[in-house]
Amino acid sequence: MTAAPSPRTFTLDELHEAHAAVTRDQLITGPREGRVLFAGTPQIAADCLHTLIADGVAVAGVLTRPDAPVGRRRRLTPSPVAQAADELGLPVVKADRIDQQTLAAITAWDVDLGVVVAYGALLPRTALEALPHGWVNLHYSALPRHRGAAPVQHAILAGDATAAATVFQLETGMDTGPIHAVCEVPLSPEASAGAVLQDLTRLGSTLLTALLPELLQGTSVPVPQRGEPTFAGKLGREDAFIDPRQEAEAVAGRINATIPEPGAWTLHGEQRIKLGPARVYEAELPEPLSRAVPGDVARAPTDRAAAHDVVVLRTAEGGVVLSAVQPAGKRMISAADWLRGLRGRVVLGGHDEEDQA
Repeated sequence: MTAAPSPRTFTLDELHEAHAAVTRDQLITGPREGRVLFAGTPQIAADCLHTLIADGVAVAGVLTRPDAPVGRRRRLTPSPVAQAADELGLPVVKADRIDQQTLAAITAWDVDLGVVVAYGALLPRTALEALPHGWVNLHYSALPRHRGAAPVQHAILAGDATAAATVFQLETGMDTGPIHAVCEVPLSPEASAGAVLQDLTRLGSTLLTALLPELLQGTSVPVPQRGEPTFAGKLGREDAFIDPRQEAEAVAGRINATIPEPGAWTLHGEQRIKLGPARVYEAELPEPLSRAVPGDVARAPTDRAAAHDVVVLRTAEGGVVLSAVQPAGKRMISAADWLRGLRGRVVLGGHDEEDQA
């Protein structure tokens, strides 16, 4: 029995070599001169769009979600991709789904291929079949692991050792399509989801450009996904609550996984505060933290080669180093400055009374 083929896998060095070898002529081949439709909505997609344009990709038009209310005043604001398209002088169609009217507008651009980066909606079969070479999607995991809207956040929560950028062929299922190529990189347990997303966007944009000559000619042969899928649903506000009664690795992971969205938070007394990126404290806890209950916060000698102390949140086993804190109604400040301004015992998590009972 013949073994199922594996998807094409790039090391980081191989990917950069492949990207460097792509010429602009290869990106404008075929009867439509390599014209591409780009679909995306958030800032990471806008960053990818800028990179593709800089690489010489012939983006004919952009599909993005409609303007949405932003900020405390809920002012209707174009998506980051819409703003990027405007800066680049690209035509834009705004739609939250691809109906017949939207499909007619985007197919009028006469493109070879659709490229999707976090557009925010599934594409119907009529749209998938409307372009000569279909649509490809840049996904932020090694599929089929972490299918869904929040793959990086769930990778951090799961304690994964690697993260990945994957380009796959879109089909009607959610992130189920066959894979053109993947590039995996180490995932630091100290990185926030926002930082990892930025890194993977740069990686994924490079991967897209490296693959485009074959994608535009229809010569890239995607391979079906293998393995048991896992699902990475969008995280909500309650998912971002930080409970120090968990183990240190879990606490640090949840803090980092929920930055910047929906935003790691916990309670200081009755006040809700937000937290910046965190890491596990690597040394033996000193007094009084070694005798403290989960939630206690105190300064501790640095556990690394640094001259200053660190601020440690006591957890169920061990502690985590806090980098920054944002009290309610104020700006984010260093954890050291925040703690310096407080008096008496400092406890986070909202469990002070029950822990002292």
